[in-house]
Amino acid sequence: MEFITKVEMPSDRPAIRHSDKLMLWGSCFTENIGTLLLENKFICDINPFGVLYNPMSIAKGIKEIYACRQYTPENLLSSRGVWFSLMHHSSFDAADRETCCRQINERLQAGHSFLLQADWLIFTWGTSRVYVWKDDGRIVGNCHKLPERMFDRRLLDADEIAEEYIPLLQNMHSLNSNMKMLFTVSPVRHTRDGMHGNQLNKAILLIAIDKLCRTFPFCHYFPAYEIMMDELRDYRFYADDMIHPSRQAVNYIWEKFSDTYFPEEARAFIRQWENIRKGLAHRPFNPQSEEYRSFLSQILLKIEQLKEKFPYLDTQNEEQICQAQLKK
Repeated sequence: MEFITKVEMPSDRPAIRHSDKLMLWGSCFTENIGTLLLENKFICDINPFGVLYNPMSIAKGIKEIYACRQYTPENLLSSRGVWFSLMHHSSFDAADRETCCRQINERLQAGHSFLLQADWLIFTWGTSRVYVWKDDGRIVGNCHKLPERMFDRRLLDADEIAEEYIPLLQNMHSLNSNMKMLFTVSPVRHTRDGMHGNQLNKAILLIAIDKLCRTFPFCHYFPAYEIMMDELRDYRFYADDMIHPSRQAVNYIWEKFSDTYFPEEARAFIRQWENIRKGLAHRPFNPQSEEYRSFLSQILLKIEQLKEKFPYLDTQNEEQICQAQLKK
């Protein structure tokens, strides 16, 4: 007997492998999934501009990364004692103008190098509502809590989004004919405009993604939003704000994502790596005991065995943890 409405998973699902380079863009849900990918040793670059919610700002960010744009101090604004960029998340903010500019440009350079080698671009669009800077009419990535009178707020159109992305995706795919794009819609509800407003908001994103997936065979869709709305519709799967998915919900969607896109070899690795992660997290009763030293040596051996199968894995941090403990 089934007690939930199962969401149908994509059937045309190309595999995501540990050897692939994944660049992730989008909302805070991107950060959730990106963190899990990193923890499981996938090669990722997550949000070079910080969290971005709307598809137009994400498109602009990709263009700036591709062009390797360099910001100047004149591109920055200041408010409440900090300098910032309207395209960037507040994590780039700094009290010093030059520091803010340097942080942005270093991240742009790193993102540019990664983008040229990327096998996947993974997008999580959060909202089709945008804020437009009144001074010059540009859509911003972050309002930085500036007064609302400084912006116009509007709803994007699905055709408008598709028209922006069609040439962009063609250009990105020309970098690497094997590059694939995966789209999701964030399961985080945007409730400022009410529940009906949220549904309109998400519907525009879904229609735009459908247009892109029907246009390009290298574009794919993963139904994170639908899983949250149907399989996890109970409020026990939400965080305390009743808007964001709980950790349990994120892990459930991650499992669905893993089962859909990871080949058996990758899933087997994740199971093995989970044992290593649990071992590293273990706090021994006596760190100086021979028993614990033997335990650490076994972890190092397991890591070496995995590296023989997956030579591109970056396990330096885990190896250093073990070696530091062994030297005590």
